[in-house]
Parts: sequence; structure tokens; C-alpha cells
Amino acid sequence: KELDARLRQTVDKTSFADPKSVRCNHVLLKLDIDFDSKVLSGHVDLTVERTKEGSEPLRLDTRALTIHEVCDAATAGPLAWKLDEPGVLGTSCLRVTLADATNTLGSVATVRIRYTTSPQATALQWLEVNQTADKAMPYLFTQCQAIHASSMLPCQDTPSVKCPYSAELTVPAGMTCLMSASNPGGEHQESVAGGRTMFQFKQTTPIPSYLIAIAAGKLSSRRIGPRSFVWAEESVVEKAAFEFSETEEMLKAAESVVGPYQWAGRYDLLVLPPSFPYGGMENPCLTFVTPTLLAGDKSLSAVVAHEISHSWTGNLVTNATW
Repeated sequence: KELDARLRQTVDKTSFADPKSVRCNHVLLKLDIDFDSKVLSGHVDLTVERTKEGSEPLRLDTRALTIHEVCDAATAGPLAWKLDEPGVLGTSCLRVTLADATNTLGSVATVRIRYTTSPQATALQWLEVNQTADKAMPYLFTQCQAIHASSMLPCQDTPSVKCPYSAELTVPAGMTCLMSASNPGGEHQESVAGGRTMFQFKQTTPIPSYLIAIAAGKLSSRRIGPRSFVWAEESVVEKAAFEFSETEEMLKAAESVVGPYQWAGRYDLLVLPPSFPYGGMENPCLTFVTPTLLAGDKSLSAVVAHEISHSWTGNLVTNATW
């Protein structure tokens, strides 16, 4: 409790958020992924709690977002809001005035923000068909670390604020959508109007905003362990299944040192297209890795052990600021 109280007083100079006054406790995303316009559009519901008595506004980080509407999700009543000019880091503060009933300590409200991302959103990496391995469909992947989540959704974009999230994402039919959450790979999906497919996700473990991740493309999977699948384009997935077949042994080795794995019993790997510029990213439940690890002899698979370690150090125990 003493440590939690100290963290709640932390000031992150890379964020406009003021969680000492109002803190986000849950995120619900409902977004359409538009590959033609290269934008995400829809709304986010932020469940927030008053952490200090008073009328201080909810302060959110945004980066090049177009805000269409802000309202109370329960009543649909409009809420006053103001979007400041961008600061030196390129982010803008979105200030939302909460209802008077939310001025008392501990009171809770859900704020709905309808918005559209920019085609130049720094978290969203749009790949044309010819930039993928199979050249079948376009591809999207996100990279929110360190402070790019605010280009994907209005949020308190600081690692000192952690919360669970849920999502409903819609993509063109024939695509698979994955997230850093449980139910990756389409156990919960349904066809919707316009020849599109909606995927549902839930992350019950609180995470900072930089660990919200999305990938969408023409993907296949293979089971590589009792709690793991590997995802990749069809021409790559068999090579990836061989390369990362020792993932379960790595998970067990980590658990023997630091205790049980905490992420909904799911540790999947996603092999990105050749243009993915990183070695790996430890997104919860779904590690992103580069195809350059596919050496054919498992000699580079130790990178997976590194990413697995972040399931405890980084994802569970996180720095308070950047």
C-alpha cells in the first residue's frame, strides 16, 4: 500500500495525464480498421475514478487524433472538452470536464470518446500488399512503446497508470486480427455488415497503455505448446513453428525462477513481415518477433526467452515513468 501510494504521486513529464486527480481504471475499444484510408475509427470508453476531491478535468494524451464527440457513456449526455495545441513531444492534452456527480472522492464515470486516428499515426504501421511475405493482403501492426499509444487512442499514456482493457475490432473478411489480450486468433469473432469480420478481445491483467497492441493481416497459426500458438503468413508459419518449438520449455524455466505465468494461460508469438524493424516486442499474450530469427536451426530462438522474461519484468513490474 505504501508503494502504491508513492507511485500514485509520480509525475511523468512525458504525459499530460493527472492520475492524482482522475485515474483510468478500464479501457473499452470499439474500432474499425480501414486499410484504404489507413485510419482507425470508432470510440473508446474510459472508466475513470476520482482520486482527489474536486472538479479537476480528466486529462488525456492524444497525438494527431480527430475528436468527434465526448459524452457520458451511460447517459449519452455531452461532456465539455477542450483539445490543446501540441506540445514539444507532439502530443496534445484533451481536457474533459466530468459531471458534477463525479467530483466526490472515489466516484466513477465512463467517458465515451468518438475519434479517428491520423494516417500518419506514429503507433500504426500500415504495410502495402507488396511489403508482406505472401503478398496476399495488406497488413497492420502497432508499436506503442514508449509514448505512441496516444496516436491510437486518447489515454493516460504513462506507465504509472495500468488498467485492463477489452476490444472489438473490425477488419476486412479474410483477415485475422490479434491483440495483446486473451482470445487472440479468433475464438471470438463474427461476420458483420459490409463483408467484414469483428474480433473480440479481453485483457484482464492491468497493463500500461504502451502494451496495447494490434496486428491484422492474412495470418495462419500452428500450435507449438499447451499454451502457445505461433502466428505468421502461410509461407512462413511452418518455419516459425519449428524455430520456436521450445517455447514451453522456456516458459517453464522462467516460472521456476519467478513464479507462475500470469497472463490468462496464453503465450503466443507473431512473426511479423520482413519490414518489421525490431527484434521483438513483449506485448502481453502475444510477443511480436522479427522473421530474421528464423535461422532454421533454432540458434536465434533465445530472443524468445528474453521476451518471455518481460512477462514478469516490464509487463507485471513496470517503470513508473519514462
